[in-house]
Amino acid sequence: MTTPTTLPDWLAHCARLHPKTMDLSLERTVEVARRLGIAFAVPVITVAGTNGKGSTCAMIESIARHAGYRTGLYQKPELVHFEERCRIGGEPVAAAALLPHFAAVEQIRGDIALTQFEFSTLAIARLLSLAALDLVILEVGLGGRFDSVNAFETDCAVITSIALDHMEYLGNDREAIGLEKAQIMRPGKPAVVSDPLPPASVVAHAEAVGADLWLVGRDFNHRGDRQQWAWSGRGRRYHALSYPALRGANQLLNAAGAIAALEALRDRLPITAQAIRNGLAMVELPGRFQIVPGQPALVLDVAHNPQAVAALAVNLDAMGFFPRTHAVFGAMRDKDIPELLAKMAPLVDVWHCCELPTARAATAAELAAQVQAALAGRRGAPVAVYTHPSPADALRQAAAAADPADRIVVFGSFYTVGGVLKEGLPRLSAPHLG
Repeated sequence: MTTPTTLPDWLAHCARLHPKTMDLSLERTVEVARRLGIAFAVPVITVAGTNGKGSTCAMIESIARHAGYRTGLYQKPELVHFEERCRIGGEPVAAAALLPHFAAVEQIRGDIALTQFEFSTLAIARLLSLAALDLVILEVGLGGRFDSVNAFETDCAVITSIALDHMEYLGNDREAIGLEKAQIMRPGKPAVVSDPLPPASVVAHAEAVGADLWLVGRDFNHRGDRQQWAWSGRGRRYHALSYPALRGANQLLNAAGAIAALEALRDRLPITAQAIRNGLAMVELPGRFQIVPGQPALVLDVAHNPQAVAALAVNLDAMGFFPRTHAVFGAMRDKDIPELLAKMAPLVDVWHCCELPTARAATAAELAAQVQAALAGRRGAPVAVYTHPSPADALRQAAAAADPADRIVVFGSFYTVGGVLKEGLPRLSAPHLG
């Protein structure tokens, strides 16, 4: 084999190693990690859940950085560039910095056929383990039990909201899915659960393994008014906190869980109230109810399962009056598309369905047919439905047809939002404004 010399070459090489893109098992990752000697000398926080993982990781990172700590974050998936998956000190690593770690994994894996996800996780974990850091934050990709991130020991597990998604891999109900995610918990270590109604399986597993369970509503709480909010936990309170810069009603639960995780590690990573205030006020995470000012207004949200889309719909409804809402929609074929549409259809006046660059995706024509089915029998003004070859093309057409006072919402997949961000953050100006 000719040794790859660029990050795209390495990713292409990784994709060829294993016959499956997903092969749920920890054995391969654990063995190669052992051979590489990957170990973290600093505290590790591992975050799993259906929705809210990325936001929780970003808040933990931002608060810790404002407390003066140097952070390393592994998050997924990227919106545009693979390097977004690994951040040090709040910034994505350079592609060149990843190359020696991909080479190290290749050199030592022997005849172990890793999936692309396993290979890249090991490369990023090796980079983080060798960096001069104070805190490592690892976001689980799918589930928890067999996700490659679970190959590494953690000092604090965080479980965010649990909903129905990836059921072909994780189970058919919240109890089964919750149990899969709870496997990141470790005996004697804190396990923070920010889902206000956690499956019983999550609580039972924490008790079975002897984790130090932190439940929202029992071990930590939050309350607030329109101006500020407060957090209280085990013997500590924070008052006059700023609301997270990440918009959306669900973000306060994520923020409460992020603070609880850092409080659980206070003996090793003490934080101040001011670090919490500044960290929440300045946290950034593209594509999570991200509102881009312009005419028309643009909303970017990677929501791709019923719970996340329901939250998106609530947040859109709270934005105020817009004459028309245009949706740019692309989604994976294995999602519950009728349920996604049921949540959003009452808010959307024009649909722009788009192709996505992956075989998993539903075609634009398939999405349009499902939109039409969801609209059957709807009263009121007719709703237009269009198809487009890409998210970027869909956004261009939506912007061209929109009035300045309208809004455009891009949702349904990371690929959909990433597709409109490839050329940078769009700044819309309705054509007739000049």
